Amino acid sequence: MLRLDKITLRVAGRPLLEDASASVSCGQRVGLVGPNGAGKTTLLRLIEGQLQADAGSLEITGGWRVGHLTQEPPGGSRALIDIVLSADEERSRLLAEAEDCADPACLADMHERLRTIGADSAPGRAARILAGLGFSGAQQARPASEFSGGWRMRVALASLLFRQPELLLLDEPSNHLDLEATLWLEGFLARYPGSLLLVSHDRRLLDSAVNRIIHLDGGKLVAYEGNYETFQRTRRERQAQQAAVAAKQEAQRKHIQSFVDRFRYKASKARQAQARLKTLAKLEPIVPLGNRRESRFTFPAPQTVAPPLLAVDRVFVGYAADRPVLKNVSFRLDPDDRVGLLGANGSGKTTLIRLLAGQLRPLAGGMTRPPRLKVGYYAQDQADQLDPETTPLTLMLRDDPRGVPQRHRAHLAQFGLDAERVDTPVRHLSGGEKARLVFALVTRQAPQLLLLDEPTNHLDMEARDGLIEALNDFPGAAVVVSHDPHLLNLVTDRLWLIAGGRLRAFEGDLEDYRRQVLNERQLEKEARAKAADKLKAPRVKPAPAKRAEQGHLKRVVSQAEQRLETLNKAKDILEQRLADPASYCRPAAELKALRSKHAEIVAAIERTEEIWLSAQSALEEG
Repeated sequence: MLRLDKITLRVAGRPLLEDASASVSCGQRVGLVGPNGAGKTTLLRLIEGQLQADAGSLEITGGWRVGHLTQEPPGGSRALIDIVLSADEERSRLLAEAEDCADPACLADMHERLRTIGADSAPGRAARILAGLGFSGAQQARPASEFSGGWRMRVALASLLFRQPELLLLDEPSNHLDLEATLWLEGFLARYPGSLLLVSHDRRLLDSAVNRIIHLDGGKLVAYEGNYETFQRTRRERQAQQAAVAAKQEAQRKHIQSFVDRFRYKASKARQAQARLKTLAKLEPIVPLGNRRESRFTFPAPQTVAPPLLAVDRVFVGYAADRPVLKNVSFRLDPDDRVGLLGANGSGKTTLIRLLAGQLRPLAGGMTRPPRLKVGYYAQDQADQLDPETTPLTLMLRDDPRGVPQRHRAHLAQFGLDAERVDTPVRHLSGGEKARLVFALVTRQAPQLLLLDEPTNHLDMEARDGLIEALNDFPGAAVVVSHDPHLLNLVTDRLWLIAGGRLRAFEGDLEDYRRQVLNERQLEKEARAKAADKLKAPRVKPAPAKRAEQGHLKRVVSQAEQRLETLNKAKDILEQRLADPASYCRPAAELKALRSKHAEIVAAIERTEEIWLSAQSALEEG
């Protein structure tokens, strides 16, 4: 059990917890909710032992291991599957010691312990977790350095889930997940055998994965039974009850005060008046549950631009001329369009957004836009790239040196950044406050088109509602990439789906898309099961010649894998150079040589993959 008893915690002199108590019992799945800056992440760090409370006690009984989703994604040259397997430190240590152990009795004990902890089944379990988070079998064998920060955060999540600690601490785990991976995470957490403390602003995840809510606000921890929907209903009922009690008390206070005012100086009533004054003094005011906080988002009204805002005609777009991410894309955007983009991670949603933002040029096809069109692009990792030592006001002045500071302050205030926050270094801002700052920066010029890539990451529930209201009031157009179905349902009026390098209108709503994803996952599961059944042939001990042949095949597979690693690194370097606009300012001969070299490497990769596949298939059949 985890028990917090009368905890007081201050950070930089600011009280986050004051005389707060709560507990998490064995098997409970608890959602920790509260506004941005209330101290949810700090509380997780306190439980993990990174911080010490100023007062009170924290106790973890029953020998619970605590696992906390790290904020730093793993990197380096190790394969993803190896990173996940290494998270089980006991298994890794025993395997390493068993290789050098010469004592038969000691070796037997090690193997017995490895059997007890399920060491043999560990690779399969790690592979299933990675597959659930969107990694194919080939990707699981690739080094972490080849993946973006968001994908590497999935590896960190996979490592934590693989360890299966008795108490799992998760801080916004769905921020880097698409709908497909979020669906898998919902199911995984609902079946998780240990205890869970989940910080999330994802309504659906909180409804499906937890059975208890702890609300952190005003330095206090208040527990509610049930999921998030039940919490909201119960809290509203308590607020209504307290409001009624407070109103009744206020009426009583006014009645007593009126009697005192009338009779306190009359000798016959003086004693009664004094008694009522004492009663009045004993009436402790009802402290209401926190009402909804003002969560401002106000997008400036743009100048009118004649339609269409954008016209895209048979465009191919990507980062290398011979490998477009999206093909033959055609559409138009009008000033009142609200579009939600659907598709798995890596399908090309961000690539399309970058095309619309002007950060990528078409490889082929045509694209037209009015000369007066202004675009506001909110990138999902933009908040993490802010200069931590500067202030919001300074960042606004950097973008607009000739601007009036007071006007910039007023603009920041439209996004909930008050006078104190605009002069606070970015490193002291919460995740939600950084997100508000990015919104202020990208809308400074009053854009007619908003491009929003995962805009609700780091925003609390009330801030998300404020964003939804602001987007619904915004008179311009918006294209939104989000895994938050609540946002997409309330803001967008049509959906586009990106899959297989193609863009098409999705006829249906988000529930239809959710069912489609679940059906596809079920079909994939059935296909894998059929493939596994075909491989369930009795193993025959290979003859010496057969063993020699298998040894040769293993060497071919190993050499092909090493060559693929080298070729893929060279390809990535060339693609980075080809994606750099400066490369296209060089002489045509140099650019032609780059493209030729890239084509050669791609062809070499294809040949090597064929060799690897042939040898691997022969090895499995043997």
